[in-house]
Parts: sequence; structure tokens; C-alpha cells
Amino acid sequence: MSDHSHEIATPAVEKFDPKHAGGLPKLFLTVGVIGIAVSLLGLIVPGWREQFAFSWLFAAFYFFTLCVGALFWTCLHHATDAEWSVVVRRQMENIAKLLPVSVLLFLPILLFCAPILWKWWNLELGVDPVLDGKRGYLNHVFFWVRAIFYFLLMWGISHALWKRSTSQDIDGAASHTITMRKLGIGGIPALAICITFAGVDWLMALDYHWFSTMWGVYLFAGAAGSSMSLIVLIVSALKKQGYLKVVNDEHYHIMGKFMLAFVIFWAYIGFAQYMLIWYANIPEETIYFRLRNTESWWYFSSFLVWFRFVVPFAFLLFQVTKKTRLINFLAVWALLMQMLDIYVIVLPALHRTGFNPSIFDLSAIAGIGGLLGWLFFRNLGSTPVFPTRDPRLLLSLKLTN
Repeated sequence: MSDHSHEIATPAVEKFDPKHAGGLPKLFLTVGVIGIAVSLLGLIVPGWREQFAFSWLFAAFYFFTLCVGALFWTCLHHATDAEWSVVVRRQMENIAKLLPVSVLLFLPILLFCAPILWKWWNLELGVDPVLDGKRGYLNHVFFWVRAIFYFLLMWGISHALWKRSTSQDIDGAASHTITMRKLGIGGIPALAICITFAGVDWLMALDYHWFSTMWGVYLFAGAAGSSMSLIVLIVSALKKQGYLKVVNDEHYHIMGKFMLAFVIFWAYIGFAQYMLIWYANIPEETIYFRLRNTESWWYFSSFLVWFRFVVPFAFLLFQVTKKTRLINFLAVWALLMQMLDIYVIVLPALHRTGFNPSIFDLSAIAGIGGLLGWLFFRNLGSTPVFPTRDPRLLLSLKLTN
């Protein structure tokens, strides 16, 4: 809530000076170029292409979840007419603006590696009765139509919200707030559709026999929690450079509470999915966990239970964690756990006998992460670091918990 008992002066406009980034943008670009170059070797050399395909899918979907999660928080801000998040909303928008690029980064595997990743791709009619029953959904034309639909819908929402927000910085028109509220309300179910069906198309279809009715919610839980963690880190980095003076401990407290909420929600959905599949004991469902709970993959699955849920939950319960630098360590940890989660979803489909790391796992993360990090810094200085003429700005400054 916000404290209305006293007046606060309108804060000065803050724009990021690229000089304060030092050599970080060049470092991101260099890492990105090297990572992409190494990954392209995997695409070119036939014997390495299979590993490249799975590694690239893992990295691309990981960063996709961060971007779509940031767009969710932006939509939620507008849909609920939130006050507290005004001062951090621009960073949500800056991450969400990368969403179309993150979707386009799936193109190398969609164009060149589809038959390698998705075994249904080249199976003829009559070979597998299970696949024949799913042909209405799993066919080449509809697959591409859906992929284009995801791109256009998410690009449209993210661009419209960013454009309206930055236009309000210039003219201060209240009509932008009303339009963004409508976009936010419509954007939440649209994003739910996109992340659910993208997760089905690109991840669940790695084994087209397997299915889970909770898959979309599971992916959303990880995306929302990890993207909030990324927002915390970006806000902290800007404050360290002297920006975002409008952000205080109360804002960190709320961001920390959202991190805690999605630590719990991810565990709840993960357990519910596991329990229902275990209890029903249907072969088409249990195959997913049979693979990931055996051999060396079992250690990774167990690690996620303890260190994505139990440990962060214990720390995030306390105010001192949310209102001090400790929250930054937990935010980094949350991003690493989201990465491990997506890794455990993707790579066992290739290495069915156990963990088998590859240089392409690292090069894909470095390539995609480096490119998106560089683009983020390019956009960062183009607009003020927080919305300067949002009608709820002063209420956000009076925030109390």
C-alpha cells in the first residue's frame, strides 16, 4: 500500500549514461559472438548437430522464460493498477522488449534441427497410432502457424506497452494509462496461451507420447519467479551506479515477497504434477519422471527440490533478507535454479543414460545471453530509467508495507 499522509516532490528525470556501463556491453557482445560462433560449429558439423540442437533449445527456452516473465509482470502492473511497481516498471519493459528477439533465436533449430529434436517430425502416417491420433495438432503447417502466432502476439503486446509507456514520459497523457490497463488485462491470458503452447510444442513434444495437463502452469511458475529475480538484480545494479534513487527498501520488500510467493508456487505445482502422475501410474505420463529420477539425473532432480524450494524458502521468509543485499544473492541463485530446471527438462531427452555435459551447453547460454545482454544495454539509455510522468509515480514513492 502507499502512504497518502504527506507530500513528496516529483523526482528528477534519470537517464542512464552508457559511460556508466563501462566495458560491460562490449563484454556481453564479445561473449555472445564467441558463444554463437562455437554453437554454429555444432550446427555445421553433422556429428555435433544433435548436441547443438538440444543445447540451443535449452538456452533459448531459458532466456525466453525470463523475457516472457518480465512481460507478465508488466501486464500485471497495469491490469491491477498497481502503485508500488511504477518505479521498477521500466526495467520490466526493457526486459520484455527483448521477447521478440528471444523467440527469433529459436529459428536455427526450427529451420535446421526440427527432425532431430522432435521425433514426430518425419514419421509417416500409420507408423505410430499415438502420433496418428495427434496429427491434428502435430503437423508441420500448424506447428509453423503457432510459432508465428506466438511471435506476433508477444511482439505486439510488448511493443505496444513499451511504446505507450515511453510516450507518456513525453506528453504525460492519462489516456496512455487507460490503454495500457486494457493491454495488461488482455495480455495476461494471451501470455498464458503463448507460454503454455510454446512449452507443449518445443519441450513436451520432445517425447510426443508424454503429456501433462499442468505443464503450462509449471513453466509459468518458473518464468515468473526467475524474471522477478532478474528485475531485482537490474534494479540493484542501477542503484549502485547512482540511478533509481526512487527505489527504497519497501520496494525491495515487495519484490522479495513475490520471489517467495513463486518459490512456493513452483514447488506446489511441481509436487502436484509429480503426485498426480505417480498416483495415476499411467505409462504415457510416468515416462517423464522415470527418465529424470534415474541414473545421474536423479541427483539434479533432488537438487532442485532442496535448493530451488527448501533453502530459498527458508531465507526469503525474513524481512532482513528482502531489505538487504542478501536478496541479490538469492536472486542470482533463483536464476541459476531456473537454468538447471530447463536443463533437466531438455537434456535428458538426448542423454537418456545420465548427465553428459557438452561445450555446446555453455556456448549456447553464452551466445544467447551475451546477445540479449548487449541489446538490453543498447535500449537502456534510450528512455528514463523509470516512468517519469505516470500518474501513480508519487504514490509509489510513498510505499509502505
